[in-house]
Amino acid sequence: MGSESDVTNGYKAGRGGSAAARYCAGMARIPHVLIVDDDLEIRRLVGRFLGENGFRTTAVAGAAEADTALLGAQFDLVVLDLMMPGEDGLAYARRLRQRSALPILMLTARGEDTDRIVGLEIGADDYLTKPFNPRELLARIRAVLRRSSEGAAKAPKSRVYRFVGWSIDVVRRELRNPDGALVPTTDTEFDLLTVFVENPQRVLSREHLLDRLRGREVQAFDRSIDVAVMRLRRKVESDPTRPELIKTVRNGGYVLTADIEAAS
Repeated sequence: MGSESDVTNGYKAGRGGSAAARYCAGMARIPHVLIVDDDLEIRRLVGRFLGENGFRTTAVAGAAEADTALLGAQFDLVVLDLMMPGEDGLAYARRLRQRSALPILMLTARGEDTDRIVGLEIGADDYLTKPFNPRELLARIRAVLRRSSEGAAKAPKSRVYRFVGWSIDVVRRELRNPDGALVPTTDTEFDLLTVFVENPQRVLSREHLLDRLRGREVQAFDRSIDVAVMRLRRKVESDPTRPELIKTVRNGGYVLTADIEAAS
């Protein structure tokens, strides 16, 4: 996460985050964040900063320790450094995503666009380049957690949508395939599909989708939406390389072509 001075200066500048503390205090339970980074000083500084801002944290040095921690406690989000000895962050994120939809926020080296894109493709929910200000890390963690909590809070008594045999229950946050089997999704994948089924046969720009999913200013070369759509196609398309449900509109964005049936 950069030099020790970068981390320390950012930590001092971000202390006393009362807004974040009030946010966490208003939740039903204190959010528990797992920090996975081989740098002891970074683990201490990030853990202490998040702790002072209303989070519970557990910090470990690598993938093996993270596996042990996940077996023994319930977590709400993982902050995962990609550059670790042994099993690196990309390999661990891929393995974790195969068995869990637990949100992942990646820490990537500045300028390593390939790692960032691969990480998002694997299933990470957000990323942050190093060195970074801890206040931005805090803001991104809150944004990832808020997407899930706000979706549940705003949901009416029943919001089930069906399309070509598939069904998505927005209240329970469940996606079922035509055979009725549950299909695991990340928060980003589920929220993206929700936007599509609520706006069928309408071309949605990347800017619109980014605004709905992240609530942050669009970056000119941000490919995160393209990666998220690619991952979603792998879940719902019979042939993701020749999509029929979620089609690309040149210079426009994406469109869900299916007819949607709303059910209670």
